[in-house]
Amino acid sequence: MSVQADTAQALVDAVFALGRSLRAVVSASGETPIPPALTSVLFVLAARGECRQNELAADLCVSQSSLSRQISELVDAGYVSRAADPHDKRASRIRVSPNGMDILRETTERRAERLRGMLEGWSQEQALAAVTSLTQLNDTFAASVQQRGPRV
Repeated sequence: MSVQADTAQALVDAVFALGRSLRAVVSASGETPIPPALTSVLFVLAARGECRQNELAADLCVSQSSLSRQISELVDAGYVSRAADPHDKRASRIRVSPNGMDILRETTERRAERLRGMLEGWSQEQALAAVTSLTQLNDTFAASVQQRGPRV
C-alpha cells in the first residue's frame, strides 16, 4: 500500500519544520568560527574528497558562482586548499585542509554533545529509530535526485 496524500503532506511539513529547527539551533549555538553555510560546504567537501569546484557545486545543488565565493572565503581562512588540476590546466581541484579537518572534527564533537543533551528524555531505541527513519528518507531523496539529475 502506498503512502496516502495527507501522510505525504504531513511528512513534507515535518521535514521542513525539522530543517528550520536545525538551522535555528545551529545558528544560535555559535559552535564554529565560520558561518553555518561554510561549515556545510566543508562537510560535503570532506565527504566527497578532493574534486573540481563544479563537481562540488552539483553535489550541493548550488550555482558555481555562489560556491566560488564560499570556496574563496574557506581558502582565505585556511580551511580549504586549492591546487591546479593536473589533467586540465584551466581548472583547479579543491580539498579540505588539515585546519579544515580540525574544524570539522571539533564541530562534529560539539554538535553530538549538544544533541545528546537535548535528547535527555529519549531512549536509545527512540534515537536509533529516528536515525533509521531519517537515513531512509535521505536515501530516498538522494535516489530521486540522481534519477532526474540535480538542478544547478
